[in-house]
Amino acid sequence: MILAGCLIAASNQWAALRCEGADNQLTDEEREAGWRLLFDGGSFEGWRSFGKTTFPDSGWVIEDGWLKHIDNGGGGDIITDEKFSEFDLRWEWRIGENGNSGLKYFIDESRGGAVGHEYQLLDDAERLADRDAGEHSTSSFYDVLRPDSPRPNPAGEVNKSRILVKGDRVQHWLNGKKVLEYRLGSDELMEAVENSKFRNVEGFGLKLDGHILLQDHGDEILFRNIKIREFNAD
Repeated sequence: MILAGCLIAASNQWAALRCEGADNQLTDEEREAGWRLLFDGGSFEGWRSFGKTTFPDSGWVIEDGWLKHIDNGGGGDIITDEKFSEFDLRWEWRIGENGNSGLKYFIDESRGGAVGHEYQLLDDAERLADRDAGEHSTSSFYDVLRPDSPRPNPAGEVNKSRILVKGDRVQHWLNGKKVLEYRLGSDELMEAVENSKFRNVEGFGLKLDGHILLQDHGDEILFRNIKIREFNAD
């Protein structure tokens, strides 16, 4: 039943209370738990172009509470002003038909290029068709590790994603299901990195204090409800 905007769900002897806030807003419970927004739904505050101090003049717009990259709009990748190392990051996204994008973390601008661990965002139905793309499918650690049976919603529909980094453990989630887990610096991960396009990137596969990046891959991609909780913050 609904009480004061809250959905109460009971299962056996356990009951859970979940209060849904409006888009790009936090509930009181989320604020008390240490969550904060990385996108407020109305401004580009907290974001800038990769390698610059300003936000791009074109390509990225705010539309109905979504941070949107326009198809063939240019503008380039954007990154957070802040850096993060251990966190719980959650967001919603919609991708255009045949679209390709990604959310990257552990971005270090000193590498020269926008290289980091990438949570792949893709129109799997069009981009992958009947082939097994594995390490290139939605929610993969792009070009490194494949997710376990991802089930993204079709292009144009909303998906919910999550990246959890705690200690040396990293998890990728898609629409409420954990689809990938790995340990930073582990033999298994470093072997996978050695077999990827990132084999010559110094320190790739290790944890670092880095920016979060939203990728301009030339296609339409929209983000909202981008929120983060840091584990190493006071």
